[in-house]
Amino acid sequence: MSPNTINHPVLVGTDGSEAATDAVRWAACDAARHGAPLHIVYSIDVPMDFGPSLAFTRIDYDAYRQAGAVITDKARESAIAAAAPIAGIDIRTFVVEAPPIPVLRDRSADARLLVIGTHGYGAIGRGLLGSVSTSLARHALCPVAVIPATTDGKPQRTHGPVVVGVDGSAGGALALDVAFDEASRRDALLLAVRTWSGFSHYIPRIDLRQEAEVLLAEAIAGYQEKYPDVQVTRLIAQMRPAKCLLESAELAQLIVVGSHGHRGFAGMALGSVGQAVLHGAHCPVIVARPPN
Repeated sequence: MSPNTINHPVLVGTDGSEAATDAVRWAACDAARHGAPLHIVYSIDVPMDFGPSLAFTRIDYDAYRQAGAVITDKARESAIAAAAPIAGIDIRTFVVEAPPIPVLRDRSADARLLVIGTHGYGAIGRGLLGSVSTSLARHALCPVAVIPATTDGKPQRTHGPVVVGVDGSAGGALALDVAFDEASRRDALLLAVRTWSGFSHYIPRIDLRQEAEVLLAEAIAGYQEKYPDVQVTRLIAQMRPAKCLLESAELAQLIVVGSHGHRGFAGMALGSVGQAVLHGAHCPVIVARPPN
């Protein structure tokens, strides 16, 4: 790396919960693969509740800062242990007196990736996105990785393909950038998914499928030259895009989707398809938002 190269950090928020610890572990591994520093942020978000019958109580910020220091120290230990089999990483921790959403959003402007956790699994076994993860998946200033909580305390799956949705849009191209890079660094198969739907009395179904095949081939052609080490499998399907992605990712280690897709993958930022993928995936999902 040249002296003038800016090595942007992987940014992860923690609150000491099990879900946040899963996110820290995943972020540490990603930082190790990319040779990037890891920034761990704890946000002191003190609720303010005043009313005519409530007396003012001085907030003991020293106690909050001490608690934050304990949580970030434990997060650092988890990060070091998770990254160790891959590479050593430079870790910085921050205890910030501000709500988590604006803090992480602002810091994401200088990050290569923002990593956030979910609240774990609900009764139907799907990841539960909270207000922080939902808001940042929409508004962060860099790509966002949403990490579902595990049930056994182990790191996320490290085998299986990287699955990417391809739609021919600018957001879809950014998703391919991320997906090929991740597949190469993980020595993983890349599964490129293109869906087609609709029915026309004037266009035969076979022509619609052939159009989808051509668009997929054109979208990935340049990437296969840039990443000759990545084995690519193509999937063309006539079905709803979210359903196709989720079914394709049953054994995947990662799903990558673009923001602001169209046609086959409309509304990937957090529209109907993006929400379905984020809520339904059992593996991490990267929303390939454009950097600031």
